[in-house]
Amino acid sequence: MRGYDKHAFEPFAVTVDLAVFTLRAGALHVLLVERAQEPYAGRWALPGGFLLPTESAETAARRELAEETGLTDVTGLHLEQLRTYSEPDRDPRMRVVSVAFAALLPDPPELRAGTDAAEARWTPYDTAGPLAFDHDRILADARTRIGAKLEYTCLATAFCPPEFTLGELQQVYETVWGTVLDRPNFRRKVLATPGFVEAVPGAARLTGGRGKPAALYRAGTATALHPPLLRPPPEGRPA
Repeated sequence: MRGYDKHAFEPFAVTVDLAVFTLRAGALHVLLVERAQEPYAGRWALPGGFLLPTESAETAARRELAEETGLTDVTGLHLEQLRTYSEPDRDPRMRVVSVAFAALLPDPPELRAGTDAAEARWTPYDTAGPLAFDHDRILADARTRIGAKLEYTCLATAFCPPEFTLGELQQVYETVWGTVLDRPNFRRKVLATPGFVEAVPGAARLTGGRGKPAALYRAGTATALHPPLLRPPPEGRPA
């Protein structure tokens, strides 16, 4: 464009950061990488990196996830943009604006660190910090976003395998919300919500104990919950 000087403004970089969650052994886990380079060499951080000139933010997020953790085939990955972090001093190298993503995986595959990551691992959420940069804030924001979206969307099924029991679905809510739900009431609400889940005809799975096998379900066609499935109040009674 005539008269436009691209050097009139201070240059800055754009990065992507990913808060990737899964459930392991009944606990919420997050994917972390150990930084192999400065700044914060040896510190744990969320996977991520710089946006290339030819990439969209989502393309960069998927590329960085593959490069830093070895997750190239992430079937079932749910990825959504969280927010933008733009505090001037968030990165000691230069002015860096980060587009953060929240991601969910139902069955975490093996990890393999690469590029500028010395190691990659699944870490219990409750023991994940302190992290490099402002990643503690990003991680907390992502946890809050997921907890809220479980109330009014069908996002919980993204934590589940393709076929799951209602008990496994309930465990997702209990783990993310950090509360205990009443089993009959939860089952009634799920089955009464159109399109939330669909029964798998003739399929069942033993879940332990001496009871009969539990029926299997798959994610339905709905994306929103009507009515919402609200979490219990902090002091309160089971939902």
